[in-house]
Amino acid sequence: MYRGHSLDSLQAMSMDEFINLLPSKQRRSLLRGLTPEQRIFLEKLRAAQEAGKKGKEVTLKTHVRDMVILPEMVGVKVMVHNGKEFVPVEIKPEMIGHLLGEFAISNKPVRHGTPGIGASRSSMYVPLK
Repeated sequence: MYRGHSLDSLQAMSMDEFINLLPSKQRRSLLRGLTPEQRIFLEKLRAAQEAGKKGKEVTLKTHVRDMVILPEMVGVKVMVHNGKEFVPVEIKPEMIGHLLGEFAISNKPVRHGTPGIGASRSSMYVPLK
């Protein structure tokens, strides 16, 4: 369910009806129109879905992190670039209305280590075992 609508009814909606259900940032982004990169991604996605119906398993690679996830994208595997590598993302119905980049985290959490020899001036006073 997305805002009281099932996946089938969302897929049957026109793009204008679906856009009216989205939060303001996504709605405004789609009302401005798709960028050329987003258009190319959608065309490749539709081609991959057609190949998927014929039995081929196709995964798309993309750098388009600002693409809003639409109902027609559900069920497709996409490799989203996070700045260093491509992260596999399988699009599920709960992801509708979010951006692709939200599911490919671009930064790693900081893991501070213990001070060692030569780390800083203060580490000279840490007793070494």
